[in-house]
Amino acid sequence: MTALTIKLATTAADHHIARMAALALGLSMLEAAIPSPLPGVKPGLANIITLIVLTRYGWRMAAWVSLLRVLAGSLLMGSFLTPGFFLSLSGALCSISILAISQYLPARWFGPITHSIFGAFAHIAGQLLLVYFWLIPHTGLMYLIPVFATAALLFGTVNGLIAAHYLDAPNTEIEVPKLTG
Repeated sequence: MTALTIKLATTAADHHIARMAALALGLSMLEAAIPSPLPGVKPGLANIITLIVLTRYGWRMAAWVSLLRVLAGSLLMGSFLTPGFFLSLSGALCSISILAISQYLPARWFGPITHSIFGAFAHIAGQLLLVYFWLIPHTGLMYLIPVFATAALLFGTVNGLIAAHYLDAPNTEIEVPKLTG
């Protein structure tokens, strides 16, 4: 009996999306190893890659990178189809939706830093809404909004500054080493 081989036709863009998603996934795995002082508060390091991809390659590619990161991350962490997966997915969907809109704001006043802050607030809002409507339908969640909003502002600003610094650097291209073997 011979083994069935399925070959998919891929493009250079497909490979680039996969490399960017792998880089974002690596940052997510690194972030998962960092202890959090408050459950649900994370720096969102992978969003730096999403911001760079959004600026350089557009919304569609950024959406692919973000969603592939969430899916692959949940599979690697063993959280696929758990509440944590859906929280991550809802945050990513809200964030990428806001980024899709914010990219059309005047570049003179809005750049990677403001996009990052908008995305961070959208991420937290999406997660809190999901928690409220699915897991904990209690108004006491409103007491957490200032804490999460402060974290979103802080981490959104820092991630935006990192992305802006990278985007401003001359002749920089994200290079992900190709595995051989």
